[in-house]
Amino acid sequence: MNQPARHFTTDADLMRAVRLTGAGQIAVEQLPLPEPGPGQVRIRLEGCGVCASNLEPWAGPDWMTFPTEPGGLGHEGWGRIDALGTDVADLREGQRVAFLGQRGYATHEVVEAAMVVPLPDSIAGPFPGEPFACAMNIFRRSGIGQGDRVAIIGIGFLGAVLTRLAANVGAEVIAISRRPSSLALARQMGAARTVPMEDHHAIIGQVSDLTDGRFCDVVIEAVGKQWPLDLAGEIVAEGGRLVVAGYHQDGPRQVNMQNWNWRGIDVVNAHERRPEVYLQGLRDAIAAIEAGRLDPAPLLTHVFPLEALDQALDATRDKPEGLVKAYVTCA
Repeated sequence: MNQPARHFTTDADLMRAVRLTGAGQIAVEQLPLPEPGPGQVRIRLEGCGVCASNLEPWAGPDWMTFPTEPGGLGHEGWGRIDALGTDVADLREGQRVAFLGQRGYATHEVVEAAMVVPLPDSIAGPFPGEPFACAMNIFRRSGIGQGDRVAIIGIGFLGAVLTRLAANVGAEVIAISRRPSSLALARQMGAARTVPMEDHHAIIGQVSDLTDGRFCDVVIEAVGKQWPLDLAGEIVAEGGRLVVAGYHQDGPRQVNMQNWNWRGIDVVNAHERRPEVYLQGLRDAIAAIEAGRLDPAPLLTHVFPLEALDQALDATRDKPEGLVKAYVTCA
Protein backbone atom coordinates (compact mmCIF):
# COMPACT_ATOMS: atom_id res chain seq x y z
CA MET A 1 0.00 0.00 0.00
CA ASN A 2 1.33 3.40 -0.92
CA GLN A 3 2.17 5.62 2.04
CA PRO A 4 1.51 9.40 1.92
CA ALA A 5 4.66 11.50 1.52
CA ARG A 6 6.04 12.82 4.77
CA HIS A 7 7.38 16.36 5.13
CA PHE A 8 10.02 16.72 7.80
CA THR A 9 10.89 20.05 9.38
CA THR A 10 14.58 20.58 10.07
CA ASP A 11 16.36 23.25 12.07
CA ALA A 12 17.22 24.91 8.78
CA ASP A 13 13.48 25.44 8.17
CA LEU A 14 12.89 27.17 11.51
CA MET A 15 13.50 30.56 13.07
CA ARG A 16 13.48 31.76 16.68
CA ALA A 17 11.46 34.78 17.73
CA VAL A 18 10.63 36.49 21.00
CA ARG A 19 7.13 37.55 21.98
CA LEU A 20 6.24 39.81 24.89
CA THR A 21 3.59 37.78 26.68
CA GLY A 22 2.76 40.16 29.52
CA ALA A 23 4.18 42.98 31.60
CA GLY A 24 7.85 42.11 32.10
CA GLN A 25 7.46 38.66 30.51
CA ILE A 26 8.76 37.08 27.30
CA ALA A 27 8.55 33.74 25.51
CA VAL A 28 10.95 32.40 22.87
CA GLU A 29 9.28 30.43 20.08
CA GLN A 30 10.38 28.35 17.13
CA LEU A 31 8.43 29.13 13.97
CA PRO A 32 8.55 28.16 10.31
CA LEU A 33 11.06 30.22 8.37
CA PRO A 34 9.15 32.85 6.35
CA GLU A 35 9.65 33.20 2.61
CA PRO A 36 10.03 36.64 1.02
CA GLY A 37 7.37 37.69 -1.44
CA PRO A 38 7.77 39.86 -4.54
CA GLY A 39 9.91 42.90 -3.81
CA GLN A 40 10.95 41.53 -0.41
CA VAL A 41 14.09 40.09 1.16
CA ARG A 42 14.62 37.83 4.14
CA ILE A 43 17.35 38.91 6.53
CA ARG A 44 19.16 36.66 8.95
CA LEU A 45 19.63 39.08 11.80
CA GLU A 46 22.94 39.52 13.55
CA GLY A 47 21.44 41.78 16.19
CA CYS A 48 18.83 44.34 17.11
CA GLY A 49 19.12 47.41 19.30
CA VAL A 50 16.81 47.91 22.27
CA CYS A 51 14.91 51.20 22.10
CA ALA A 52 13.56 53.18 25.06
CA SER A 53 10.25 53.35 23.19
CA ASN A 54 9.84 49.64 24.08
CA LEU A 55 9.70 50.42 27.79
CA GLU A 56 6.11 51.63 27.92
CA PRO A 57 4.77 48.42 26.29
CA TRP A 58 7.16 46.40 28.49
CA ALA A 59 5.52 47.91 31.57
CA GLY A 60 2.13 46.55 30.47
CA PRO A 61 -0.13 49.62 30.31
CA ASP A 62 -3.88 49.20 29.86
CA TRP A 63 -3.70 49.91 26.13
CA MET A 64 -1.11 47.19 25.49
CA THR A 65 -2.22 43.91 23.90
CA PHE A 66 -0.29 40.71 24.63
CA PRO A 67 1.25 38.67 23.19
CA THR A 68 3.07 40.74 20.64
CA GLU A 69 3.65 39.36 17.16
CA PRO A 70 6.82 37.26 16.85
CA GLY A 71 9.84 39.56 16.99
CA GLY A 72 7.53 42.52 17.59
CA LEU A 73 8.78 45.92 18.82
CA GLY A 74 12.29 45.21 17.51
CA HIS A 75 13.02 47.95 14.99
CA GLU A 76 16.79 48.46 15.17
CA GLY A 77 17.99 45.39 13.31
CA TRP A 78 20.91 44.57 11.04
CA GLY A 79 22.17 41.36 9.44
CA ARG A 80 22.71 39.58 6.14
CA ILE A 81 20.26 38.88 3.34
CA ASP A 82 19.70 35.15 3.05
CA ALA A 83 16.81 35.01 0.55
CA LEU A 84 15.47 37.24 -2.22
CA GLY A 85 11.92 37.50 -3.44
CA THR A 86 11.14 38.05 -7.09
CA ASP A 87 11.58 41.52 -8.59
CA VAL A 88 14.54 42.40 -6.32
CA ALA A 89 17.29 43.73 -8.55
CA ASP A 90 19.86 45.70 -6.57
CA LEU A 91 20.50 43.43 -3.58
CA ARG A 92 22.16 40.02 -3.28
CA GLU A 93 22.22 37.08 -0.92
CA GLY A 94 24.96 37.34 1.69
CA GLN A 95 24.97 41.16 1.60
CA ARG A 96 25.28 42.82 4.99
CA VAL A 97 22.57 45.42 5.54
CA ALA A 98 20.73 47.68 7.95
CA PHE A 99 17.01 48.10 7.45
CA LEU A 100 13.73 49.52 8.65
CA GLY A 101 11.52 46.83 10.14
CA GLN A 102 9.32 46.08 13.13
CA ARG A 103 9.98 42.41 14.03
CA GLY A 104 13.69 42.41 14.77
CA TYR A 105 13.65 40.45 18.04
CA ALA A 106 14.09 37.27 16.05
CA THR A 107 16.67 35.37 14.04
CA HIS A 108 15.00 36.29 10.73
CA GLU A 109 12.78 39.05 9.37
CA VAL A 110 11.17 39.64 5.99
CA VAL A 111 11.11 43.27 4.87
CA GLU A 112 10.50 45.26 1.74
CA ALA A 113 13.67 45.55 -0.33
CA ALA A 114 13.08 49.30 -0.52
CA MET A 115 13.62 49.51 3.27
CA VAL A 116 17.13 48.02 3.10
CA VAL A 117 20.46 49.88 2.97
CA PRO A 118 23.70 47.96 2.29
CA LEU A 119 26.51 48.33 4.81
CA PRO A 120 30.07 48.95 3.62
CA ASP A 121 32.87 46.61 4.65
CA SER A 122 34.28 49.37 6.87
CA ILE A 123 31.31 48.97 9.24
CA ALA A 124 32.02 45.48 10.52
CA GLY A 125 30.69 45.69 14.08
CA PRO A 126 27.16 45.94 15.46
CA PHE A 127 25.08 48.61 13.74
CA PRO A 128 21.51 49.37 14.87
CA GLY A 129 20.85 51.63 11.91
CA GLU A 130 17.43 53.06 12.79
CA PRO A 131 18.52 55.06 15.89
CA PHE A 132 21.55 56.41 14.04
CA ALA A 133 19.22 57.50 11.25
CA CYS A 134 16.94 59.12 13.82
CA ALA A 135 19.86 61.09 15.26
CA MET A 136 21.01 62.27 11.83
CA ASN A 137 17.52 63.51 10.96
CA ILE A 138 17.12 65.30 14.30
CA PHE A 139 20.46 67.00 13.80
CA ARG A 140 19.49 68.11 10.30
CA ARG A 141 16.22 69.58 11.54
CA SER A 142 17.97 71.29 14.45
CA GLY A 143 19.77 73.63 12.05
CA ILE A 144 22.90 73.75 14.24
CA GLY A 145 25.85 75.65 12.79
CA GLN A 146 29.31 76.86 13.65
CA GLY A 147 29.43 79.11 16.70
CA ASP A 148 25.96 78.20 17.97
CA ARG A 149 25.53 77.69 21.68
CA VAL A 150 23.67 74.40 22.04
CA ALA A 151 22.23 72.75 25.15
CA ILE A 152 21.42 69.05 24.96
CA ILE A 153 19.23 67.75 27.79
CA GLY A 154 19.64 64.02 28.32
CA ILE A 155 22.85 62.28 27.27
CA GLY A 156 21.79 58.77 26.43
CA PHE A 157 22.45 57.26 23.02
CA LEU A 158 20.61 59.99 21.14
CA GLY A 159 22.01 62.88 23.14
CA ALA A 160 25.55 61.53 22.80
CA VAL A 161 25.30 61.24 19.01
CA LEU A 162 23.84 64.74 18.77
CA THR A 163 26.64 66.08 20.97
CA ARG A 164 29.24 64.64 18.59
CA LEU A 165 27.47 65.95 15.49
CA ALA A 166 27.08 69.44 16.97
CA ALA A 167 30.70 69.57 18.12
CA ASN A 168 31.81 68.44 14.67
CA VAL A 169 30.34 71.56 13.05
CA GLY A 170 31.88 73.91 15.60
CA ALA A 171 28.96 74.43 17.98
CA GLU A 172 29.60 74.97 21.70
CA VAL A 173 27.70 72.20 23.47
CA ILE A 174 26.43 72.33 27.04
CA ALA A 175 25.44 68.78 28.03
CA ILE A 176 22.89 68.34 30.82
CA SER A 177 22.29 64.88 32.27
CA ARG A 178 21.79 62.95 35.51
CA ARG A 179 24.48 60.29 35.64
CA PRO A 180 28.21 60.99 36.01
CA SER A 181 28.92 58.42 33.29
CA SER A 182 26.60 60.29 30.91
CA LEU A 183 28.39 63.58 31.57
CA ALA A 184 31.75 61.85 31.01
CA LEU A 185 30.44 60.45 27.72
CA ALA A 186 29.29 63.92 26.69
CA ARG A 187 32.80 65.26 27.26
CA GLN A 188 34.18 62.36 25.21
CA MET A 189 31.76 63.30 22.42
CA GLY A 190 32.97 66.90 22.39
CA ALA A 191 30.80 68.80 24.88
CA ALA A 192 32.45 72.05 25.98
CA ARG A 193 30.58 72.15 29.31
CA THR A 194 28.58 69.69 31.38
CA VAL A 195 25.90 70.43 33.96
CA PRO A 196 24.45 67.83 36.38
CA MET A 197 20.69 67.50 35.97
CA GLU A 198 19.77 67.89 39.63
CA ASP A 199 18.02 71.17 40.44
CA HIS A 200 15.82 73.04 37.97
CA HIS A 201 16.67 76.58 39.04
CA ALA A 202 20.33 75.81 39.60
CA ILE A 203 20.62 74.51 36.03
CA ILE A 204 19.02 77.67 34.65
CA GLY A 205 21.48 79.76 36.65
CA GLN A 206 24.48 77.74 35.47
CA VAL A 207 23.46 77.92 31.82
CA SER A 208 22.88 81.67 32.21
CA ASP A 209 26.38 82.06 33.65
CA LEU A 210 27.95 79.94 30.90
CA THR A 211 26.30 82.03 28.17
CA ASP A 212 26.67 85.50 29.73
CA GLY A 213 22.93 85.61 30.31
CA ARG A 214 22.01 85.03 26.65
CA PHE A 215 21.11 81.34 27.02
CA CYS A 216 21.29 78.93 24.06
CA ASP A 217 20.63 79.34 20.36
CA VAL A 218 19.41 75.75 20.16
CA VAL A 219 18.16 73.50 22.96
CA ILE A 220 17.53 69.81 22.27
CA GLU A 221 15.29 67.96 24.73
CA ALA A 222 16.26 64.28 24.42
CA VAL A 223 14.59 62.69 27.45
CA GLY A 224 10.87 62.51 26.71
CA LYS A 225 9.60 63.69 30.11
CA GLN A 226 7.77 66.80 31.34
CA TRP A 227 10.56 68.30 33.46
CA PRO A 228 13.23 68.28 30.73
CA LEU A 229 10.72 69.87 28.35
CA ASP A 230 10.01 72.59 30.93
CA LEU A 231 13.73 73.11 31.42
CA ALA A 232 14.34 73.39 27.68
CA GLY A 233 11.92 76.30 27.45
CA GLU A 234 13.76 78.13 30.22
CA ILE A 235 17.26 77.96 28.72
CA VAL A 236 16.56 78.70 25.05
CA ALA A 237 17.55 82.19 23.93
CA GLU A 238 15.13 84.77 22.58
CA GLY A 239 14.56 83.91 18.94
CA GLY A 240 16.21 80.53 19.49
CA ARG A 241 15.11 77.03 18.58
CA LEU A 242 13.69 74.37 20.90
CA VAL A 243 13.99 70.89 19.40
CA VAL A 244 11.86 68.08 20.82
CA ALA A 245 13.86 64.89 20.27
CA GLY A 246 12.66 62.91 23.30
CA TYR A 247 9.94 60.33 22.71
CA HIS A 248 6.94 61.48 24.78
CA GLN A 249 4.79 58.37 25.10
CA ASP A 250 3.43 58.33 28.65
CA GLY A 251 0.68 60.93 28.40
CA PRO A 252 -0.09 64.55 27.46
CA ARG A 253 2.33 67.40 28.10
CA GLN A 254 1.84 70.98 29.22
CA VAL A 255 4.00 73.81 27.93
CA ASN A 256 4.55 77.35 29.17
CA MET A 257 3.17 79.02 26.10
CA GLN A 258 3.47 82.46 27.69
CA ASN A 259 7.21 81.93 28.02
CA TRP A 260 7.51 80.47 24.52
CA ASN A 261 5.55 83.39 23.05
CA TRP A 262 7.55 86.00 24.89
CA ARG A 263 10.87 84.50 23.82
CA GLY A 264 9.73 84.24 20.20
CA ILE A 265 11.22 80.79 19.77
CA ASP A 266 10.84 78.21 17.03
CA VAL A 267 9.71 74.78 18.24
CA VAL A 268 10.68 71.74 16.15
CA ASN A 269 9.15 68.31 16.65
CA ALA A 270 12.09 66.41 15.19
CA HIS A 271 10.51 62.96 14.92
CA GLU A 272 10.26 61.58 11.41
CA ARG A 273 7.66 59.16 10.13
CA ARG A 274 8.31 59.22 6.37
CA PRO A 275 10.30 56.11 5.37
CA GLU A 276 12.22 57.92 2.64
CA VAL A 277 13.49 60.48 5.17
CA TYR A 278 14.47 57.72 7.59
CA LEU A 279 16.37 55.95 4.82
CA GLN A 280 18.25 59.13 3.94
CA GLY A 281 19.16 59.54 7.61
CA LEU A 282 20.48 55.97 7.58
CA ARG A 283 22.63 56.69 4.54
CA ASP A 284 23.87 59.89 6.19
CA ALA A 285 24.82 57.96 9.33
CA ILE A 286 26.78 55.41 7.31
CA ALA A 287 28.59 58.23 5.51
CA ALA A 288 29.43 59.95 8.81
CA ILE A 289 30.88 56.74 10.25
CA GLU A 290 32.89 56.03 7.09
CA ALA A 291 34.28 59.58 7.21
CA GLY A 292 35.29 59.23 10.86
CA ARG A 293 32.85 61.88 12.09
CA LEU A 294 30.99 59.37 14.24
CA ASP A 295 32.16 56.25 16.11
CA PRO A 296 29.48 53.71 17.12
CA ALA A 297 31.74 51.74 19.47
CA PRO A 298 31.41 53.85 22.67
CA LEU A 299 27.64 53.98 22.26
CA LEU A 300 26.83 50.25 22.11
CA THR A 301 27.69 49.23 25.64
CA HIS A 302 25.58 46.28 26.82
CA VAL A 303 24.96 43.08 24.83
CA PHE A 304 22.56 40.24 25.60
CA PRO A 305 21.54 37.06 23.77
CA LEU A 306 18.15 37.09 22.09
CA GLU A 307 16.73 34.80 24.78
CA ALA A 308 17.63 37.42 27.41
CA LEU A 309 15.64 40.23 25.81
CA ASP A 310 13.85 40.67 29.15
CA GLN A 311 17.19 41.47 30.80
CA ALA A 312 18.06 43.88 28.01
CA LEU A 313 14.75 45.70 28.45
CA ASP A 314 15.20 45.86 32.22
CA ALA A 315 18.70 47.28 31.78
CA THR A 316 17.39 49.89 29.34
CA ARG A 317 14.79 50.87 31.94
CA ASP A 318 17.04 50.79 35.01
CA LYS A 319 20.12 52.32 33.33
CA PRO A 320 23.01 50.73 35.20
CA GLU A 321 26.08 52.94 35.36
CA GLY A 322 27.78 53.08 31.98
CA LEU A 323 24.80 51.96 29.89
CA VAL A 324 24.30 53.94 26.70
CA LYS A 325 22.50 51.44 24.45
CA ALA A 326 21.78 47.73 24.87
CA TYR A 327 21.34 45.33 22.00
CA VAL A 328 20.59 41.65 21.54
CA THR A 329 22.50 39.21 19.35
CA CYS A 330 20.13 37.23 17.15
CA ALA A 331 22.28 34.71 15.30
